[in-house]
Amino acid sequence: MASTFFGLTIAGSALNAFQAAVNTTANNISNVNTKGYTRQQAVRYAAEALRVNDRYGMAGSGVTTTEIIQTRDFYYDVKYWENSARLGMFEAKLYYAQQVESYLLDDGENGTVEGFTTILNEMFDALDDVKKTPEDTDARQAFISKSQNFADFFYSLNIGLRQIQEDCNQEICTQVDQINGIGQKIALLNKQINVIELQGVNANELRDQRALLIDELSDLVAVDVKETPVVDPQHPNLYTGATNFMVKINGQTLVDSFDYNTLTYVAREKKINQSDADGLYDLCWEGTKVPFNVTGKGCTGRLKALFDTRDGNNDEGFSGTIESVRAGDNGDIVRIKNPSITDINSINMADDGVITLNNKDYRYSGFTYDAETQTYEFYLKQTLSVDQRQDLNNRKAQIGESIDAMGIPYYQSQANNFLREFAKQLNNIQKSGVDLDGNPVGAFFVAGNAADGGEYDFADYDAGGSMSTFKNDYYKLTAANIKVSTSIMKDPNKMATISAEDYANGVANQALVEEMMKLKKDVKMFRGGGADEFLKCLITDNSVDTQKAETFYKNYSNISETIIQKRMSISAVDEDEEALDMTKFQNAYNLASKMVQTLAEMYDRLILETGV
Repeated sequence: MASTFFGLTIAGSALNAFQAAVNTTANNISNVNTKGYTRQQAVRYAAEALRVNDRYGMAGSGVTTTEIIQTRDFYYDVKYWENSARLGMFEAKLYYAQQVESYLLDDGENGTVEGFTTILNEMFDALDDVKKTPEDTDARQAFISKSQNFADFFYSLNIGLRQIQEDCNQEICTQVDQINGIGQKIALLNKQINVIELQGVNANELRDQRALLIDELSDLVAVDVKETPVVDPQHPNLYTGATNFMVKINGQTLVDSFDYNTLTYVAREKKINQSDADGLYDLCWEGTKVPFNVTGKGCTGRLKALFDTRDGNNDEGFSGTIESVRAGDNGDIVRIKNPSITDINSINMADDGVITLNNKDYRYSGFTYDAETQTYEFYLKQTLSVDQRQDLNNRKAQIGESIDAMGIPYYQSQANNFLREFAKQLNNIQKSGVDLDGNPVGAFFVAGNAADGGEYDFADYDAGGSMSTFKNDYYKLTAANIKVSTSIMKDPNKMATISAEDYANGVANQALVEEMMKLKKDVKMFRGGGADEFLKCLITDNSVDTQKAETFYKNYSNISETIIQKRMSISAVDEDEEALDMTKFQNAYNLASKMVQTLAEMYDRLILETGV
């Protein structure tokens, strides 16, 4: 038989349960504008029925609040994190594509800024004046000055592109520090959550903080989150209340419950690309020194966009097959066949760098290219054993990575490619003539030598297409160092406008100038077009990249809004819904209070008037 006061116990359980519900509602309302807060709900179940040893069998014992849970759907969390990584990636790509665009602006139509089209037109207009009055020093000087403006444009372009590359490099450092900080905070929260929940108490507010950190992390890198309950080793079917919480970024573990790994950035000792800025960072895990690669096609996140912009070469990196390795004077010489780059104008590797042979890095001091056999020879700074040499035969060789993105190295390489061919064509015409005194002339466009302040005049140029980094070749010419020869700048009369034969015969023939005039449009020197098509090609490349990034950014922004709305409809605090709950729980609490009052009157009558 149940206790005489059993009904009071039941009514009391309702008071406690709806008091908890009202308190939970009050907490929701107070956090209606708290970032990252997840709506909470008090879970109530009918209390376990009691056997009363009577004909009707079991009697209900009231209600109990078992837990306060978060109304959160992990499915939409995952979808949000996946989309956030893509959104962050294309947002960063769009930003930097627009930065590149600002340096490629052509002023052909409005003329508000002196850009490539204006400079090229002025250069060839001045050359036309030279054609009309070849002996006029002022006309020659004007052409030389406009030619130097042409060189200065590319120098300025290189400075701008390199600045973007350095900005990306610094932002990579900032984001790595942010990732490390988030990983540390998540590991600390994991420990606090487990300590609390092992005592049977919820840690919902801490879980909100952790989820908010993962939201921030998902913008930087692709995240994979997994939480599993900890099982009691003595009782495999019994959970302890603790959980293992693991966070992976790009498939590698950042946080494993209470432990976390940190990334570190290490400055490259040597450049990968010829025109790279100094000291670009590579990432690796601090404890193991294992490289952290975010440039793979399956990777997403803002960090990947930074690497694509900083290192992207449009999948045009150097690679080949090792044909042989032999001993050299100061180290071994690696001969590479089937190279990915066979045009001297397109060679973009640093003259002193690192080459990867069969997945192992080796330093080299220079290289040569034989156009006839289409093979490279790299001069290593170390000597290998006989077995090591044999093991490398027919293995893969590469420098850096081939990254399928039009980043800064791609635009730098395209500029270098054009300049080498343009300077080569112009210099060949110049060298075929003589100056006003009938003397042979050297190169018109040269490359400045930063090491000694001198100039490369490409005296070792091989018309057959072979080259060597150890020689005075067009490989030395880049957008960073192109200039008009100092001797011609000082004395305009040393510029050639007539061939040696015509000069000797006293013929007033300006055939050389006419040949130079053709370089503007008629001579195919860059991607099937003339010099005037160069910037249009790069602008087209950039426009395609920018439009692609903008389109995807808008698409993923729309997807993000949809996911956020669905996510918020489940986990966010709705004021109207909370007001309804508040009224509902208040009425239930009042009814329970009236039940207590009714039972109290019954007990008074029972005790005071019946004498029980």
